[in-house]
Amino acid sequence: MKIHEYQAKEIFSRYNIPVTKELLCYTVDEVNAATVKLGLPVVVKAQVLTGGRGKAGGVKLARTAEEATAAAKQILGMDIKGFLVEKVLVAQGVKFSSEYYVGLTIDRNTKSVLFMASSEGGVEIEEVAKDNPDAILKFPIDPDLGMTPFMARKIAFALFDDFKLVKQATDLFQKLYRIFLETDASLVEINPLVLTAEGNLLALDGKMNFDDNALFRQKEINALLEPTEDEVKELDAKEKGLTYIRLDGSIGCMVNGAGLAMATMDMIKYYGGSPANFLDIGGSSSPQKVIDAMNLLLSDKNVKVVMINIFGGITRCDDVARGLVAALDQIKVTVPIVVRLSGTNSKEGLEIIKSANLPVVETMTQAAQMAISLCS
Repeated sequence: MKIHEYQAKEIFSRYNIPVTKELLCYTVDEVNAATVKLGLPVVVKAQVLTGGRGKAGGVKLARTAEEATAAAKQILGMDIKGFLVEKVLVAQGVKFSSEYYVGLTIDRNTKSVLFMASSEGGVEIEEVAKDNPDAILKFPIDPDLGMTPFMARKIAFALFDDFKLVKQATDLFQKLYRIFLETDASLVEINPLVLTAEGNLLALDGKMNFDDNALFRQKEINALLEPTEDEVKELDAKEKGLTYIRLDGSIGCMVNGAGLAMATMDMIKYYGGSPANFLDIGGSSSPQKVIDAMNLLLSDKNVKVVMINIFGGITRCDDVARGLVAALDQIKVTVPIVVRLSGTNSKEGLEIIKSANLPVVETMTQAAQMAISLCS
């Protein structure tokens, strides 16, 4: 789960991490009022749940009231990577001499929280990692010890020579670690963390992502959820006992079992195709699940063919077949369907599928190849 910059900085403020003075606005008139209240200059920033706002023109510095108005008119209603800008953050302009990057995430290699720091802040960290990976310092945090004062000072000394800044940074890094743990975050970033003209460290921007599996115990965080269209589908699928993740391909996949689903997508890619989704109907034999799954697959306009790959164990192939036939009676299907059934009651299931005049194959390889050929 992602949240907006203004929401992340509100969380920072609760932990006494210094942030810019700012106001959230939904209209041009609100932006004008915020400019008067905050004083010039201000920065008008689009609030959307995606990166690259600056490159898209969604972040603008305004030195006059007229420039602030013009920025608001330009940014509100803008489309940034498919996200419509409905609100902007008007932040007080700050003079600064240096920009830094600090962030925490989960490192699965060390099985710990990884603290990352760089003196090259203010740009996308992915670009720094690509162009100058040595500029990103990485510090695994021992899960038993946590962010000790010693570790925080070690990181701070890697960024700063001035002991006053080291002292500020040590306190700030420990607070960031507390935020990461206490909110069940999967990512916490400040980019940039700036050194102001007054010699203070200030979070100019903030980004936070959260572990979806921990939201049940993070009521306040969960209340901030603004699901995208794809996330709404994923949540709806979960309620129906399905596991669904939309991808960018054209072959809709319906499979039982996460391992088989991954293997199916790999097979499609191996033969030159592109899966449109991960969809695991689970171990249930309920025909209704198949109906729900078909509705979900066909709601994606990019799907040109549906590949059904079932290995019957707990899941019975004949029940899947009945669910598919029932789905075809209820839903107007305009794309071809390829079916591969194997395992429990597969013979009965294949007879049902054949009676519905649907193409069946014996192997996963044949299913993938046929699905790809029907896409072209």
